[in-house]
Amino acid sequence: MPTTDNLLNFYDLRNELYTADALNTPLLTMSGGLTGGLLTKNFDFPTSVAYALPAAAQNVVSETASLAAPGAVQVARAQVPNTCQIHHHAIQVSYKHMASMGRLSGIATGGVTPNVDDEVDFQVARKLEVCARDIEFSFIQGQFVAAGAAADVAQTRGITGAAGACALVPGGLRIDQGGNPLDLAAMQSLFLQAYDNGAMFNTPVLYVSGRLKQVISGIYGFAPADRNIGGVNIQQIETDFGPIGIVTSRFAPADTVALIEMSVVSPVFQEVPGKGTIFYEELAKTGGSVQGQVFGIVGFDHGPAFAHAELWNIG
Repeated sequence: MPTTDNLLNFYDLRNELYTADALNTPLLTMSGGLTGGLLTKNFDFPTSVAYALPAAAQNVVSETASLAAPGAVQVARAQVPNTCQIHHHAIQVSYKHMASMGRLSGIATGGVTPNVDDEVDFQVARKLEVCARDIEFSFIQGQFVAAGAAADVAQTRGITGAAGACALVPGGLRIDQGGNPLDLAAMQSLFLQAYDNGAMFNTPVLYVSGRLKQVISGIYGFAPADRNIGGVNIQQIETDFGPIGIVTSRFAPADTVALIEMSVVSPVFQEVPGKGTIFYEELAKTGGSVQGQVFGIVGFDHGPAFAHAELWNIG
């Protein structure tokens, strides 16, 4: 229960609050954040409409044959769907606790200011952080589940779940490293296979864990010739297909280098009329407390699957 017994208030000399949990959400931030992105009035939405051409060949036709029109061959199209998912969190703070924010636990010294002076604002801010973290995770590792009925739980598809989304075009490239360490040859193979598979390389980034970021810096870096400075921090790789940025995230799969084309990705929101996309509202009072909810309906437009690629199962 949300009472003064379990929502203790403290202070420290810096008047700061800390958490060891991951708060940076780079993919969500770079693609629009909680306040940007696209809007849809349909829970399900298209991520792309794709078509495929026949393999390139030397088209040889005789003059005699050219006198008659060839047989018509149609170019078909297909729509690749994704879906929004609901993010819903509740808060409750008792009136007594709200009235007792000056009561400090732990080491309490006269005249100090508590770290939190408004419990409701603190709880709402933390729920928004939870939403951002869950959305970031879903955009990377979300597995697609469409809701056929109100009782079904819809799940948006993330980058690593986008492979093979459309049968008419090559699916998102997924290369198995077979448990072997990441090296230059594997990185070069990833870039080349992504290029051959149709990746655009307009604004690509590598989305990686901290461990693989260190490995990449070791692969591509060289220490400056200075007696007082050492180490490298590779932020961008120059490749045969253009520059590729590097994004480090605690939400990245530990064994995967994801090559993401940022020009085709975006959050997708359903706007609740009169309330917005991600919002907080108070609920009806049934006693001596403030009750409220944070609510949002969010999906991920990952664009065409072939725009991205990943190298996984890295040892």
